[in-house]
Amino acid sequence: MKARSIMIQGTSSDVGKSLICTALCRVFSNKGLRVVPFKSQNMALNSYVTLDGGEIGRAQGVQAEAARITATTDMNPILLKPKQDMVSEVIVHGKHFLDMDAKSYRYQFVQEAMPIVRKSVEKLQDEYDIIVLEGAGSPAEINLKDRDIANMRMAKLADASVILVADIDRGGVFASIIGTLALLDKDERECVKGIIINKFRGMRELLDDGIEWVEKETGIPVLGVLPYIDVNIEAEDSLALSSLRFKKPKKAEFPIDVAVLRLPRISNFTDVDPFFDEPGVGVRLVGSVHELGNPDLLILPGTKNTMEDLEWLRRAGLDRAIQDLREKGKLIFGICGGFQMLGTKLFDPDAVEGCGENAIGLSLLPVQTVFNAEKKTVQMEGVLSSGIMEGEMNLTGFEIHLGRTSLDSALVRPFLLLKDGREDGAISADNKVIGTYLHGIFHNRLFTRMLVNQIRRSKGLDEVKENVQSDSERREEAYNLLASHLEENIDMDTIYEWLQFETMES
Repeated sequence: MKARSIMIQGTSSDVGKSLICTALCRVFSNKGLRVVPFKSQNMALNSYVTLDGGEIGRAQGVQAEAARITATTDMNPILLKPKQDMVSEVIVHGKHFLDMDAKSYRYQFVQEAMPIVRKSVEKLQDEYDIIVLEGAGSPAEINLKDRDIANMRMAKLADASVILVADIDRGGVFASIIGTLALLDKDERECVKGIIINKFRGMRELLDDGIEWVEKETGIPVLGVLPYIDVNIEAEDSLALSSLRFKKPKKAEFPIDVAVLRLPRISNFTDVDPFFDEPGVGVRLVGSVHELGNPDLLILPGTKNTMEDLEWLRRAGLDRAIQDLREKGKLIFGICGGFQMLGTKLFDPDAVEGCGENAIGLSLLPVQTVFNAEKKTVQMEGVLSSGIMEGEMNLTGFEIHLGRTSLDSALVRPFLLLKDGREDGAISADNKVIGTYLHGIFHNRLFTRMLVNQIRRSKGLDEVKENVQSDSERREEAYNLLASHLEENIDMDTIYEWLQFETMES
C-alpha cells in the first residue's frame, strides 16, 4: 500500500517545524507504524552523515532516529550549505554536486531537482506507511513561490495533508496565520487541513476567542496549542544561535567558563550542546576580543569556509587574544575548520575555499592543511591516544570536511587512533591544545565530563562524581517527551482520520 503523507509547514522560519516532525515520527513509531521523515530541500550548516557516508540535514537524521529507522539520503535528497555570500554548496543525495550562486540555483537547477526529489518520494512511498514531510521557511514567499520545491509543490506531489504551524512566542500569531493563508493560491490553501499554535507561554484560556475567530474566518480547525518546551534535541538552523541558551551567562553564576568563537561561517555548532548539561559550566558565544575575556576553555568550532573565517579572526584581533590564552595555559580545542586554523599553514591551490591562496594559521599545533575538492564524509570511531586521559576511551562521531591535514609526528601526537587504521587530529605535549576532525566529540558524554573535571582540578574545584548519562539515552528521553507533549496538546484523532487510519489506541 502506498504511504499516506502529512506535512508540517510554517508561517516563517524557526516556528518549530523540525521538532513537531520529530515528535510525529516518534508518535507514529510508538503506534507500530512504519514512518519516515522527508524534506526535499534543506538549507543548513548543521548536517548529519549517514552510514554510507552521505550528508543530509541534521533534522532529518534526528527525525529518522525518532522514527527508529536508519537515515538515508532519500530523506533529504538536496542539501544546501551556504559557503560565501550568495554562494552555496549543493549536495545531491549526500554527495557534493557543485557550488552555485543563488541566481543560478533558482533559474537553472530547481527544475532539474524535481525528478531527483520525485524519485525519492516515490521510493519512500513504497517502503513506509507514513511520510512526515517538513517544509522550509514559509510557503507564502510570493517572490519565490514559482520555484519553491520545499513546500506546496511537495504537498501536492505526496498528496499530503498540510498542518500550518505558527509561533506565538514572537508575537502576531493570528496575523501570521491569516497573512500566510491569504497569500496562498486557492489550490494551495485547500491543502491546509489544520493549524497548530506553537511555543505558548501563559493561560491557555486567553487564546480561546482568537482561536474561535481564526477557525470561523478560515474554515480550518486549530488542532491545538503547544506550550513552550525546551528539549535536548540538536538544532540545524543558525537562528538557534540567538536562543536563550546562548545568552551570556554572568561569570559569577558558573565556576567553569566555556567560550565558543562565533565564526561568520560557523557550522555544526551543536557540537557544543553537551556543555549546557554539565554542572557548573557556562557557555558563551564570542565574536570579539572584548567578549572573549579569559575563559577556561576556548572552542574553535567547524566552519563552511576556513580561510575566510581565519581572515575574519585576524581582522578582529582574536588571533593575538588566542595566543595570550595559550600563554596563560588555557585549554584550546579546535573542531574541523577550527582544527585547521590551529595549524601552521593552510594551502588552497585549487581555490576550493574560493581564494586560491595560502594562509598562515594560528601556529598552535605543528600541522598543515591542503584543501582539495574531495570531500570526506564518514562516520568515525576510535580511541584516545595514550596519555591524554586515564584508561582507554572509545569515541564516536563523524567527519565532514574538505582538505587533508598532516602533522609532524616528531613534534606532536595524534589525538585519536581510528578503528579503520587512520590517525586523527593532534594534541600538544602539555595536552592544552587539541584539534580533531571528529564532529560530535563532546556528545561522548564521559569524555566531556572528564575534560571538564580536568579544568575543575586545575582551578581547585571539586570534581563532579555523579553518573554520566549517555547521549543516546538523553535523546531517547527527549523523543519520548516530545511525543507525549504532542499527544497531550494536539488533536491526534483528526490527524489519524486524514491519514485514513482508525483512531490509534495507546
